[in-house]
Amino acid sequence: MMELRNNLYFFYKETQQIKDKVDGLKEFAVNQGFNLVQNSEEANIIASIGGDGAFLQAIRKTGFRDDCLYVGVSTGQLGIYCDFHIDEQEKMLEAMQFEEIEVRRYPIISVVIDGDTEFYCLNECSIRTSTIKVITAEIYINDLHFETFKGDGIIVATPSGTSGYNKSVNGALIDPMLPCMQVSELASVNNNTFRTLGSSFVLNDDKELILKIKKGDNSYPIIGLDNEAYSIRSNEEIKITLPERRIKTVKLKNNSFWHKVQRSFL
Repeated sequence: MMELRNNLYFFYKETQQIKDKVDGLKEFAVNQGFNLVQNSEEANIIASIGGDGAFLQAIRKTGFRDDCLYVGVSTGQLGIYCDFHIDEQEKMLEAMQFEEIEVRRYPIISVVIDGDTEFYCLNECSIRTSTIKVITAEIYINDLHFETFKGDGIIVATPSGTSGYNKSVNGALIDPMLPCMQVSELASVNNNTFRTLGSSFVLNDDKELILKIKKGDNSYPIIGLDNEAYSIRSNEEIKITLPERRIKTVKLKNNSFWHKVQRSFL
């Protein structure tokens, strides 16, 4: 049985179409004994309304909290992080009444830029060129200089994020129960001068991945943190690790990650 939580905050894009649906969901929640709060910091349940993109934004905008539950409620097709549909309130109630829901803990990655600014990602961190020119980076695993990368960029994905950008470059799908991160290349240059592994590889949770970006090559690199992007043209080092922090989400017991992958891709 899950810990009793009833302070509920709704995160959603305030368009009229979504607002009308959310108003009905709020009324349903109040009738089920939930206390609606206006500030996410007061909530111990945060419900994201939209899709997987909205879910990623909800977690980022509320600070990647590990002391609350996140619930993904879709307004369209169900995704990797959304187990419920906004128009199926009776199914939500039935799931709660018959204890068909459970808590899933998703690993995240920590991204530290130049030893100073830290970000978190639930899906992936990507470092890539913003022009037609390639970027060059020295890649270290802990203290081991692993390779010199030259190409369009690097994707570092969490297990749940392997079904997104990572999959589009033929990376493997990884069960979110495994605490690890997957590193995949974007159009690497391989010739007599430059040589990379040429395939994705997986690091466990005690490894540090360090990328030292070569400056002055006019590649104008950018960093993608889930669905947000920033320029890192003036930055030199990016350290990526897997912290102990986990994002706790509410999911249906009969709707595992692999159920979702099958529904989405097969």
